[in-house]
Amino acid sequence: MKVRNFSIIAHVDHGKSTLADRMLEITNTISKRQMQEQLLDQMDLERERGITIKMQPVQIEYKNHILNLIDTPGHTDFSYEVSRALRAVEGVVLLIDSTQGVEAQTFSVLQEARDVGLAIIPVLSKIDFDHSRIEDISKEIVDLLGCKKEDILKTSGKTGEGVENLLDEIIKRIPGAKTEENTKTKGLIFDFSYSAHTGVIAHTRMFDGKVKAGDSCLFVGVDKKIQVKEVGYFKPDMQKSEELVCGSIGYIVTGVKEPGFAIVGDTVVSSLDKSEALSGYKKLESVVWASVFPQEGDEFNNLSRALKELHLRDASLFFEEERSTVLGKGFRCGFLGMLHLEIITEQIKRDFETEIIVTSPSTDYQVVRKDGKTVFVSNPSLLPEKNDYLEIKEPWVSLEIITPESKLGNVVQSLNSHEGFMLNTNQFSNDRLLVNAEMPLREMMRGFFDNLKNDTSGHASFSYKRIEYREAHITRLDVLIGEEPFPAFAKIVSKNNSAIEAKKLAESIFKHLPKQMFQIKIQVKGDGKIIASKTISAMKKDVTAKLYGGDVTRKMKLKEKQKKGKKKMKNIGTVKVPQSVFLKVMKGNNS
Repeated sequence: MKVRNFSIIAHVDHGKSTLADRMLEITNTISKRQMQEQLLDQMDLERERGITIKMQPVQIEYKNHILNLIDTPGHTDFSYEVSRALRAVEGVVLLIDSTQGVEAQTFSVLQEARDVGLAIIPVLSKIDFDHSRIEDISKEIVDLLGCKKEDILKTSGKTGEGVENLLDEIIKRIPGAKTEENTKTKGLIFDFSYSAHTGVIAHTRMFDGKVKAGDSCLFVGVDKKIQVKEVGYFKPDMQKSEELVCGSIGYIVTGVKEPGFAIVGDTVVSSLDKSEALSGYKKLESVVWASVFPQEGDEFNNLSRALKELHLRDASLFFEEERSTVLGKGFRCGFLGMLHLEIITEQIKRDFETEIIVTSPSTDYQVVRKDGKTVFVSNPSLLPEKNDYLEIKEPWVSLEIITPESKLGNVVQSLNSHEGFMLNTNQFSNDRLLVNAEMPLREMMRGFFDNLKNDTSGHASFSYKRIEYREAHITRLDVLIGEEPFPAFAKIVSKNNSAIEAKKLAESIFKHLPKQMFQIKIQVKGDGKIIASKTISAMKKDVTAKLYGGDVTRKMKLKEKQKKGKKKMKNIGTVKVPQSVFLKVMKGNNS
């Protein structure tokens, strides 16, 4: 049968998963009895949040063709997932919500699809909605793609209207995959999954030749050979096959259970010179950094196992072991964004039943030391004092923001409050603008997305990419609780806002830290001096409650004894900070 390989790309909540459901239903890939909403979203977190986090391939048979669909995430944190999927297909369905129009994330992913040279099919979703604006949004698409109005397909993932026509157009408009086998075999790994029973499972697009169980395959990126245990296709569950053939998308069971044996972008080959290997993906860079520690010291091995297994499932997760004098052994972790951080930490707690402490997220800083050497520091508590370096630089990002023209002033206000600035604006459609801007990555992490949504009443969207390092005007805030340092609370802030941020940090800890049997002083230090302070009073307990009548002096003696006891506890007491407090303070400081 002829083969078509394609992805659906769309902004968050534009109906991508619902459209994929209807494709599976109409083609009888899934029976009506097995059908459920967001079928390709395999994770509980995806269903709960209503978003796609992990790309998922599926093979569909339709009118004597094999259609290999890779469903992709829409959130900007997971754009790396999308970029990998695009290199395993020949075309994309560009899905745009007919009630909302083109969004910034769609705009950026479209450019990447064009750069790879993929065929693009524009599709309007949610055409059954009463407030859909088919004519207006169609004009936006025509202006964006330079296509004809009649090239735009119209669908409803909810009712199934137009979905069969879309499947027919995929066959017509997307180039067929090469299926003629060469004597040499090569395929590109675009993703992994992991099973405790079978080990690493490489999701692979075959570009030449074929692979079967028993073959000896070389993974070029790490120069390691393995003997294939099993191959097969996603239907959508893994279904064993005799071989994985040229032009197809499927899986290879490796049997390898240690991390680092292969990476996405590797070429898997059986009879190919490394000089002929397929090119891999763009270099992956962590955007957000945070330290993760087990709440209890004896849980370190569980945390280590969790991160290793999650890394086998998610190539974008970076981690390395570190030690804190206060929190003990843990890991410094790199994430693609704040949502990625939330997802990974939630998986650690749910899937591995390990309670953790997560430090305040930060970015990486380029520090020029006094000896002239340049080092990169991502842990706020390790950033040197102002007299111990020559210069500190921080990464900046360029932003593309799509906003209604009437909300431009609100966008500028959001940028200004986050140390950003507008470069230029271009008319995007009749009433919408494309704004180009720049800001420190540090500030984008500090709740810029939420603030932008609030300031524009939810009408603006943005995408971003990292650019160069620039001189940073920052300071480090350190937290002392009961005169004991807590590096987990350390954070980097703008020098201009250090007093305000210190006060907010002290207030947040004060709000969430439970009272204890002795008085607790919270202090926030910046540039070597205390710039904010709060005191939590001791928990009150009526030691005379069980006394009835009697000499009043007895009650006085008990109260005096309690007073002395609290004074002693204040001197020797150790403050216990629950993990929930760290998480609440982290979210509070990034919202």
